Amino acid sequence: MPIFLPKNPIMNKKAKFAFCLFKYFPFGGLQQDFLRIAKVCLARGHQVDVYTCSWEEEMPDGLHVSIIPVWRLTNHRRYESFAKKFSKYLAAKYYDVVVGFNKMPGLDVYYAADTCYAAKAHTKSFWYRLTGRCRSYLRLERAVFDKQSKTEILLISEQEKAFFKDYYGTAEQRFHLLPPGIVRDRIAPPNAEEIRTKLRNELGIGSNQNIVLMVGSGFKTKGVDRAIRAVSSLSLRLREKTILLIVGKDNTKPFWRIAKRLGVSKQVCFVGGRKDVPRFLVSADLLLHPAYRETAGMVLIEAMAAELPVLATDVCGYSYHIELAGAGEIISSPFKQETLNQLLVSMLISDKKNQWQNNGKNYIANTDVFSLPEKAADIIERVAAC
Repeated sequence: MPIFLPKNPIMNKKAKFAFCLFKYFPFGGLQQDFLRIAKVCLARGHQVDVYTCSWEEEMPDGLHVSIIPVWRLTNHRRYESFAKKFSKYLAAKYYDVVVGFNKMPGLDVYYAADTCYAAKAHTKSFWYRLTGRCRSYLRLERAVFDKQSKTEILLISEQEKAFFKDYYGTAEQRFHLLPPGIVRDRIAPPNAEEIRTKLRNELGIGSNQNIVLMVGSGFKTKGVDRAIRAVSSLSLRLREKTILLIVGKDNTKPFWRIAKRLGVSKQVCFVGGRKDVPRFLVSADLLLHPAYRETAGMVLIEAMAAELPVLATDVCGYSYHIELAGAGEIISSPFKQETLNQLLVSMLISDKKNQWQNNGKNYIANTDVFSLPEKAADIIERVAAC
């Protein structure tokens, strides 16, 4: 088991923190972590100034949010331009610590929610590595992880650390592994059955139908195409009583085309980004997360808290929690669609559902899966005090 950094003493003085991220929208995992960490820092009496290209929601009380306008046709050029402009803002102001939630130069602390881009690029062709997009992202990543950099790294996935050390020679002592940080409202409440009945009635889904739930924006990365193919492989009888319910904000059109081509459009339901995710977790029969890549996968922990069995790929940073708990099944790499198809069938008809539910519930009760924001704030304070 990983050893988490001990809690640091609270700073005696109020400090000024600069937080930066490329864009904020309410349904992104990185964005949710950023906001929770920022709120903990505010609660401890510190000033938090936020710099971003885009903010899609009402700005919370207490945060000073500055929109840095950038106009570029491509994301990688936009992000590099933001990083350059942000450095000019920093030169004009004094901050005790600069915290980044995306990779860029000038950070004292980086929250590592993304996978190692250098490792990804290495799997691509020689010509891909010559593209402007690839070179831009590698420059931003190197600014954080290069062995000459002083940036402290808040790590949410132990498995990603090996890639960063391998490609950049990053010193071990710069990594600080955080525990997961789910919100306590994900724990199944006493009236979970009542919530389940009400939500299913709202959606027109019968009590005897299987809800296979997916949660997360970024449908391509999360493996929504894999999930649709798995549902289409079910026997006619099982398929007719199964609904693939997808919560998240993204472009649905390419996935509707897949569902229609495979003849399962009636079994697929996109409900958009939602703030009532706990209702879906306690109303479903299975969480499906066949991600192509996933640094952590907080929803896997949330599912256990909601007593929901999990089927996920082993590339998810938090998949080992499911294995340790015995709260579902994990698809080993290299990924095979046939394996996903078979495991989906076996889990839907299995008599082990109660066992998976109880195992997940017990694991949550005996494991620190809540304190990510507090532990992150501890480390930020320690860096600011240096």
